[in-house]
Amino acid sequence: MAIDQNKYDSLRDYLLKQTRDEFVLTFIEIEEIIGFALSRSSQRARWWEKERNPQDAMPQRDAIRDGGYEATRLSDGQGVRFRRLGLKRAGRW
Repeated sequence: MAIDQNKYDSLRDYLLKQTRDEFVLTFIEIEEIIGFALSRSSQRARWWEKERNPQDAMPQRDAIRDGGYEATRLSDGQGVRFRRLGLKRAGRW
């Protein structure tokens, strides 16, 4: 199971290097960062959202949080918006 825990480390490392408070990556860009194809379930918004309870934890969410961001799938299904943790939302995305 430790392998799964580490497979999103490159995404975490990418996020840690970011200076932007908010940005969008396409699924293709994310796959280039992590070095493998995302699962089909990554197309669902819930796959990216912050965990709702501890039993719902997933390695990609841990990597995103550990990178200092939260993620939301775009409504058009073409990518993911990353927003630095702790920022107040100015309006709707």
